[in-house]
Order: sequence, then C-alpha cells, then structure tokens
Amino acid sequence: MQKSAIYPPVYVLGNGQLGRMLRYAGAPLDIEVKPLAFDAPVFDIEPNSIITAEIERWADTPLTQLLGNHKNFVNLNVFGRLADRFTQKSLLDQLNLATSSWQLVESAGQWQHIFQNIGEKVVVKRRTGGYDGRGQWIVTADSISQITPDLFGEVIAEKFIPFDGEISVVGARFRDSSTRFYPISHNLQQNGILRYSVSDVNLPNQAIYQQQAEQMLGAVMQELDYVGVMAMECFIVGDKLLINELAPRVHNSGHWTQLGCSISQFELHLRALLDLPTPELKQIAPSVMVNLIGIEHSNQWLNLPFSQLHWYGKDVRAGRKVGHINLTHPDKKVLIDLLEQLRPNLTEDFNSGLDWAIAKLK
Repeated sequence: MQKSAIYPPVYVLGNGQLGRMLRYAGAPLDIEVKPLAFDAPVFDIEPNSIITAEIERWADTPLTQLLGNHKNFVNLNVFGRLADRFTQKSLLDQLNLATSSWQLVESAGQWQHIFQNIGEKVVVKRRTGGYDGRGQWIVTADSISQITPDLFGEVIAEKFIPFDGEISVVGARFRDSSTRFYPISHNLQQNGILRYSVSDVNLPNQAIYQQQAEQMLGAVMQELDYVGVMAMECFIVGDKLLINELAPRVHNSGHWTQLGCSISQFELHLRALLDLPTPELKQIAPSVMVNLIGIEHSNQWLNLPFSQLHWYGKDVRAGRKVGHINLTHPDKKVLIDLLEQLRPNLTEDFNSGLDWAIAKLK
C-alpha cells in the first residue's frame, strides 16, 4: 500500500525548462512538482495543492483560467503586476528605488517631451511580452518611425543607460517575511539574451553591489507580500545599481546555483512555497553559467570535469536557449582552464563571451 505524501503537490503553470528543473529539485525531497502545458486538460485540483508559475504571462486556455485564478495560486496578483512594464516601473517609483527614467508612450505628440525630459536616446519596450531582445527598440529623434501608431499605449520609453556592467540577484521571501539572497552574478547579454553569468564573492565592489541589491529586492518582495524566489536584473553605473527588470520566478541568471551553491534556486523556491526550514545560502565556489544558445548538442561537453550539463530537449533554432552548462571550482585558474577546454566544443559566436567570463575571473 502506497504511503501518503508528506508534502502537497506543486503545480507549475508552464512546462518549459524552468518547470522541468523545479520538478528535478523536488524529487530528492519527495515533493511532487507537476509542470503543466497551457493547453493541458482541466482536472480536479487537490484541496491542499500549491500553484506557481515558470513565466509571467500565459495563454488564455481553460486550464490557465482554472489555475491562474485559483485560491491556491501563490502570488496570484503579483504576476500580472510585474509582467506589465508600466505597472512594474510604477512600483519601483512608488518604493523610491533607483531605475532609469521612463514614460508611457501614448501618442506621437509626446516624442519632443520624451527626448527633452528622459534623454536624446531611449529604449522603447513593449509593456508585456517582450523579452530576450524582442519587443525592444533603440529610438532617437531620427528613428521614431520605428514606433508605429499601433504600439501607442502598449510601450514605455526608458532612458538609454550607458552602463558599466550588468548584475542580477536572486532571492526568496518566506511566509514569516524572512528573506534569503544568493551572491549576485555578473551577466553578459548579447542581442538581448543572457549568454554568461559569473558569480564570485571576491570580485571588486561585490559587497557594495550585494548590499544595494538585497535592500532593493527585499523592499519589492516585502511590498508585494511575495512568497518564493524572485530575480532582479540591474545595471551598474559607477558604484550604484539601477533596476532594469524584475522576474517573479526562478531565473536564467540563477542557474549557477544548481552546482555552485548549497541550495539551488529551484529547491529554494519549493522550500519557500512549502514553508520548509532553510539554512543560510552559501556559495560553494566561484561559478560560471554558459547559456547554450542555438547550438547543436555535443557529447564532448560531458568530458568537462567540475561541470554540469542541462539539455532542455528543444528543437535547435538560432537565438533559442536549448541548454546550459554550469562550472564550479574553488581555484579560479582551474575554472578559467575549464572554460578554455570548453571553447573548441562551442561555435564561434561563444568566443567573445568566453573571453569576457575569463577576464572577470582573473
């Protein structure tokens, strides 16, 4: 006779790689995590179940209608608020948290005001749906024709920030309002897509950035009464951070925690949702995450020691995230050597990012 489960089932709206990795993280603890495609059939939900999501927006289907409005959906009201850049930026302004100057773009008559008051160069972003470089335009007075009338009301304009670097912090808030934070990671984006993350607590100015990032993300999570993992991406400008985006979920820039930290971001999310005891998060060693973008699978990646391959089982397309490799070692010289060993088994478009990651570790 099968014993009853210790923990309630956790349903995940979305069955992409993040949902899949949440399922992996739950297995050793015997937490049943069930990622669901948006078009999956409707079913009866156990009364004690918990619902979460791997993405901020979802298609309107009978299943998402059921789960997306269910009383057991943790952070139910947060997803819509943070999925819309207008309401997300409004929240940051309300909390007096540093972010780039911005404005909702509702008509062509606003351009002069935008260029005078925000900046001569702006980044125009779709309020919802644009990510990985899509739904974004760099606009000056000479190129406003890019923003066609059908976009008015659906986009915001942000000041173009000539930043010194990009970081992200992943943290979690528990039901008793306590928080946990991972060490920040330094990130390299190319064509709007995250390609590399480097996390090392001994990098220059790390403590300064860490303190700012924890204060800002902590303020957001407390204001939203949030439970679970949330990620925050920031620009580095001098010794200050400007918040770029928030993601109310596990996040690509936190993948390094699967090999490089005492508890992965996926397990941390489940622990927070289920209110489980959780010690302080400790980085095991300096870590690098290499996003595998638009590249065919190679068994040669498995030859690399002190590494961990995650392959998502997707069809390979240009610009598509199809997997990632985590690398961790206490000796940064060894970590650099591992990246060099990886280089011949990646395509040429990975080289500049490998150089960036190696330079960060030196």
